[in-house]
Amino acid sequence: MNRLYDTAEPSVIDEDMLQKAIEEEGPKDQAGRIAKEEGVEYDEVIQLRLDYRNILKIDHLWKFTSLTKLHLNNNFIEKIQGLEKLTNLVWLDLSFNNIEVIEGLDSLVKLQDLSLYNNRISLIENMDALENLQILSLGNNLISQLDNVIYLRKFKHLRSLNLAGNPVCQEENYKVFLAAYLSDLVYLDYRLLDEQTRETACAQYQYAIEEMRHNELQEQKAMEAQEITKQELQLHTDAFVESLNGPHLFDSMFADDAEASKLAYLPGVTTLLESYPFLLLPHSTRLGDNTANSVMAAMQKATDNKLLETQVSKYGGEISQLCDTLMTLELQLVDQLECRDLENHHHEKLLEIAMATLEKVAKNELEEDWPDDVRMLFVDKDTLMNAVSASHETHLLKIDNREDELMTRINSWISSLIKSIQDAEVKRNRKRISEIHNYVDYVRDQLEEIIVQEHQ
Repeated sequence: MNRLYDTAEPSVIDEDMLQKAIEEEGPKDQAGRIAKEEGVEYDEVIQLRLDYRNILKIDHLWKFTSLTKLHLNNNFIEKIQGLEKLTNLVWLDLSFNNIEVIEGLDSLVKLQDLSLYNNRISLIENMDALENLQILSLGNNLISQLDNVIYLRKFKHLRSLNLAGNPVCQEENYKVFLAAYLSDLVYLDYRLLDEQTRETACAQYQYAIEEMRHNELQEQKAMEAQEITKQELQLHTDAFVESLNGPHLFDSMFADDAEASKLAYLPGVTTLLESYPFLLLPHSTRLGDNTANSVMAAMQKATDNKLLETQVSKYGGEISQLCDTLMTLELQLVDQLECRDLENHHHEKLLEIAMATLEKVAKNELEEDWPDDVRMLFVDKDTLMNAVSASHETHLLKIDNREDELMTRINSWISSLIKSIQDAEVKRNRKRISEIHNYVDYVRDQLEEIIVQEHQ
C-alpha cells in the first residue's frame, strides 16, 4: 500500500526533469529538434508525465497554467501540494504514492478524473471544490468507515467509484449501502451496479435517504440564502453603503450611548425607539453595465432588420421603465439619507418626553420603580438635559464618522478611477505615437526605395 525509497534515491522536480518530461511528450525527429531549439513555454503545455521518477515533493509546477492532464503516479509523494495554479487540470493521477491525507485540491475546480489508488488514505475529505468530479479511484487505501462514503453525495456528476482493497469493503452491506447513498453511481469497483442491487438498496435505506435528502435540501436553501446575503452585501460595499440597509447604524449609535439605557426607562421612550426610522436601501446606488453591454453586442450582431426593430422597441420601453425605477429609488434614497434630520427629530421628541417626565416627578405624579442611576437624572433640570444632550451628541458623532468614512472611500475611488483613466490615456498615447513613427519610417523607406529604383 506504500512505496519504499530505502533502495532508491528520492528526487525533486527541477528544470532538467521538467524539460525532459516535456520533450518526451513533444514531437519527435526534425520537429522535435526544432521545438527543442526554440524552447517550449510552460504555460502552453497541455499534458505532462512525471511518473516513475522517485519524486518526493510536488513543486515547481506553477507555470503550467494550461495543463489539463498530469501523471504523478508511482513516486514517493507524501503530501498533495503545489497544484494551486493548475486550475485547468481535468485529469490527475496520484496513484502508488505515500499520501496519507486528501488535501491541496481546492483550486482544481475543473477536475473530472482523480486517482489516489494505492496510498495511505484513511479518510475521504477536503474535496468540496471538485464539483465536476466524475471518476474517483481510492482503491487500496486504509478507508474503514462506511459512513465516510456519504461525503461523496455532494458530487452530483460522480459516476465511477473504486474503493476495492479498503477495509470498508469487508462491511456486510458495503455494496448496497453505496448504491443507496450514491444513487447516481454507475460503476462501483470497476463493475456496473445492477438493478437488483439498486432496488434492494432503495427498499433497505428508503427512510434514511428521505431524511437525508430533506436535510440536504434545508442546507441548500440556507446556503442559497447566505449567498444572496453575501452578494447583496458586496453590492452595497461596492456602493460604499454597506451596513446601511437595516438597523445596523441605529444599533451602533445606541450601543455606544451610555445614557440610552437610563433614558429608556422614561414613559414613551420605548415606543419612540420602535418608531425610529432606519435606512432601507432597496438597491445598490452604483449600477454595473455588463447586462447593457451584452444586449448591445447581441443587437449589433443581429442581421434580421425586423427582429432588430422589435428588439429596439422592446428595450426602448425597458429603458424608460428602468429610468423611472431608478429615479424613484434615488429619491427614496435621498429622503432616507438625511440621518441628521432623523436624529434631530428623535432628539426633539426625547427632549419633550424628558421634560414632561421631569414635571411629573417634581409634582410627585409619577410612581415608577426606577434604578438609582435613573432617579439621579431627575435631581435637577440640568442633569437631565445633559444626559439627553450627551445621548444626542453620541448619535451625531456616529453619523459623522460614518459619513467621513463614506466620503473618504468615495474620494479614494474617484482618485483611483481618474488615475486609471489617465494611465490608460498615457498608454494609448504612447502606443499611438509609436505607431505614427513606425508608419512614417515605413513610408520613408518606401520613398527611398522608389528613388533608388529610379536612379538605377
